[in-house]
Amino acid sequence: MRILMIGDVIGKPGRQAIKSLLPGVRQEYGIDMVIANGENTAGGFGITSDTAYELLDNGVDVLTSGNHIWDQKEIIPSMDEGLPLIRPANYPNSPGRGFLFHNDVMVLNLMGRVFMPPLDCPFRTADTILKEVKSGENPTIIIVDFHAEATSEKQGLGWYLDGRVSAVLGTHTHVGTVDAKILPRGTGYLTDVGMTGPINSVIGSEVDAVLERFLTGMPQRLNVANGPVTMNSVLLDIDPDTGQATAIQRIDRTDD
Repeated sequence: MRILMIGDVIGKPGRQAIKSLLPGVRQEYGIDMVIANGENTAGGFGITSDTAYELLDNGVDVLTSGNHIWDQKEIIPSMDEGLPLIRPANYPNSPGRGFLFHNDVMVLNLMGRVFMPPLDCPFRTADTILKEVKSGENPTIIIVDFHAEATSEKQGLGWYLDGRVSAVLGTHTHVGTVDAKILPRGTGYLTDVGMTGPINSVIGSEVDAVLERFLTGMPQRLNVANGPVTMNSVLLDIDPDTGQATAIQRIDRTDD
């Protein structure tokens, strides 16, 4: 089975990148399922029902999120109404769900705690969920979106879940890494998928406003940048019988 994971989609430019680039990639690689982190699709901060459905209408099957999931309050009712959108499972007592099943594939969302808001332990949360699911649904293919800041925490979870899930794929930093690999027990791993949005930016935001923040220490409104866009993603080949990754590769596309 071929599964594509797309890095954090940033605002309207990111949504346009999905519309223009994803259909061709799906066809070129014969992709069976697409997952995208959508927590920045609404003006760069949060997600709405409209922006969620725009991605779904253009080829995304499942949406994951992270620390910006609550930025647009209007999305909260939709999270319990069947929208294929999940939030980090280690948020305590929060609306929505932390994992879902799509065509017998389980997608699990977790968030790190290093340099991030304090949440329940992602490692122990994963243990609990995997134990419960294995005793019930028992999916063979399990994809984890680990939304985290620290590379060490991401690598740690990859090794911790090696052999228990099909892939651990990092999101959040908006900067793609080049360490795609298959761990010894068959789990595909990538520290960060990257972002889908404007190339000429600082992690998706207008350069001048970000530089002003750094140079003066004063608050600045951050807007999504314009111009050419990129779609950062990673493609996994997974054995449906064993759930092990057999191949992993970055797929990055640009559009003027």
